[in-house]
Amino acid sequence: MKYFLLFFIPLLTASYTEAQLLKKLKDKVNQAVDKTIDKKVPDAGGNKSPEGTNQPTSGGAGKPSNTKGGGLSNSTPPDVNQQMSDAEKSHEQGNYSDARYSIQQALVGIEIQLGRQILASLPAEVNGMTKDTTKNVVSSNQWGWSNLTIQTVYSKQPDKQMTISIGNNSIYAGMAMLYFSNSAYIQADDQKQNIKQTKVKGYKAIIQYDDSKGYTLMTQLGQSSLIVWDCINFATEEEVMKAASAFDIDGIKKMMGEQ
Repeated sequence: MKYFLLFFIPLLTASYTEAQLLKKLKDKVNQAVDKTIDKKVPDAGGNKSPEGTNQPTSGGAGKPSNTKGGGLSNSTPPDVNQQMSDAEKSHEQGNYSDARYSIQQALVGIEIQLGRQILASLPAEVNGMTKDTTKNVVSSNQWGWSNLTIQTVYSKQPDKQMTISIGNNSIYAGMAMLYFSNSAYIQADDQKQNIKQTKVKGYKAIIQYDDSKGYTLMTQLGQSSLIVWDCINFATEEEVMKAASAFDIDGIKKMMGEQ
């Protein structure tokens, strides 16, 4: 562990910010966890909640409703260098639970950087719709790329909107597994289908329509990651396909390190 950290920390302090380097660093942290901490000491309940996780609270009869409070401030992503330094210290002291937590937080920090770089690479305008950077979301659930979600919103007044989600999408994961992994063929007896297979810039995709939700287009990038376009008040499926084609899918896939 110590020798790995001595090699790893100087890399992080260098002025490299490319997504591919961050992906490689994330993989190295994962390997360090697998080889040292997880195999040495099982987690004995020392895990702490991930950054930004809200714990549910219970209510009860007779309790007043909350009418005050300013909410929570946006948390700062973990400092990767500091977390790796903390992990080394904890490991040397034999405190493996804290070492594990610090390495998990380092992973979160790397993934947040990856997500922000991918968001910055997306076009500012798509078919007359403008990207609303105030609605950018990058979330990481501690472990691995499969738990990283990147999201932003494009809109045009008065009511046209497209939300693009990149990474793990639990809502559509089951559908993607069914149609992409099992090569299911979709056929309907009606003249108009509510779901069908298509392609986006050469990638296999599925497009779905619902009167209340609009169009949903999804394509699989790797074993666990998808790009999903949720399109509200689009006139036709051709308009949806045109909007999706404005994104550099090859570039996104490369930044994610997907095969």
